[in-house]
Order: sequence, then structure tokens, then C-alpha cells
Amino acid sequence: MSRIGKRKISVPQNVKLIKSEENNFIVVEGPKGKLEKKFSMRIKVRIENGEVIVERCDNSKEARALHGLSRTLISNMITGVTQGFSKTLEIKGVGYRAAKAGNKLTLSLGYAHPVLMFDNDEIKTAVDGDKIIVSGIDKEAVGQYAANIRAKKPPEPYKGKGIRYLGEKVRRKVGKTGKK
Repeated sequence: MSRIGKRKISVPQNVKLIKSEENNFIVVEGPKGKLEKKFSMRIKVRIENGEVIVERCDNSKEARALHGLSRTLISNMITGVTQGFSKTLEIKGVGYRAAKAGNKLTLSLGYAHPVLMFDNDEIKTAVDGDKIIVSGIDKEAVGQYAANIRAKKPPEPYKGKGIRYLGEKVRRKVGKTGKK
């Protein structure tokens, strides 16, 4: 049995969890918002005494693979509607900067044009000097939006310029050596 999948998830008092029996659809509502997700029919989700128990219907390879994943997804949904998630990116390089106006994030990354990105309903960005903070209630959406920002100018190995996650180590390469 999955070590992660067999652990119970405790549901806080301020979180409302609704499960649809016929199509395995789960809705989680909390102080920060509402998340909903459809799970495989090979996974059975029970709500008992303020705890969520995730079980698999059979012992097939697919059900075993989905067991721990489904438990973690439900746990992340509960954490998202109570605390939220955030990722911090930092910009390194001369002339590289970010600016925020309304729901528009403007990145100056050494191209001939500024790169524009727009926040949506579930993702918010904030700029603090050379740092960009991406936050929201859906962990997957926050991670994907942060990856999209990083993909605009990933860190290069010679000078280390570009956009990187906070604390990310970039392996530096030595440049050309001159004639001796």
C-alpha cells in the first residue's frame, strides 16, 4: 500500500469539502477561494469525522499509481484554500527589470521589446525590487505561471543573467581563455 496514500488528511474547521458520488468530483471551499477537481474512478474518497481517507478500488498498476497522487492533490487543495501557495523568482542582469501595473507584468529582459504577461483570476503577481512573487490558491497553476515567466529568459551559464527561482543554483561555465 502507498505510504503517502494511506495517510489521512485532516480537514480544518473553516474548510468545506463536498464530494459527488457518481463522478468522483471533489469541491473544496475555504477562506481564500474554491477549488474543484475530478478524480479517477479507480480511487475512492471518503470523508469521515473531519478527515479525508483515500483508497483504491483495486490493486491494478494504474490504481496504485493514482493512490498517492490523489491524496496529495486533495491535500494541496485544502492547503491552497486555507494558506495559498507562492513562488519567488529573481531577476539577475544589467538592465533586466520587472514592473507591475494593474494586472499586467512588464518584463525588460534585453530584447528589443518589453515582454508582457497578464494575471488571471487565480494567479496574482507582485514585484519587489528584483524579485517577482507569484501567488495563488492552485499549486499547479502557480508553478506553471512561474515556469512560464522563467522561460522568457532562463539563466545562462556564463554570466548567470536571466530569471531564476529564489535559491536556484546555476552551474557556471568558464569562458574562453586568452592566448598566452
